[in-house]
Amino acid sequence: MTAAVDDELWSAIGDPVRRRLLDLLLAEGVGTPTSLSDRLPITRQAVTKHLGVLDRAGLVHATPMGRERRYEVDEAQLARAVRQLNEVGRAWDARLNRIKSIAEQIQRQKNDRD
Repeated sequence: MTAAVDDELWSAIGDPVRRRLLDLLLAEGVGTPTSLSDRLPITRQAVTKHLGVLDRAGLVHATPMGRERRYEVDEAQLARAVRQLNEVGRAWDARLNRIKSIAEQIQRQKNDRD
């Protein structure tokens, strides 16, 4: 792989609730913990905690708005995550192709002996 995989980033994305929060923010553009908790089966406090994890990973950024904070997806960081995922996919494709080649070679050798 050309770039190191960011474990904090993938740990943040690995949680289904946080992925749902990202989906909501991408669909709506912005959201507050209150507006997002209205769309999820979790409390506002839980949403705030999940948004904090996403914020620390750089996937969202917050802007103060009165007593709340408005969250938006950081598109550059999300694009970075997509690039990393593509790199991981390519690496696994190469590994699986190598395994396939080895298995085919073993099968050919077995057929030649029979």
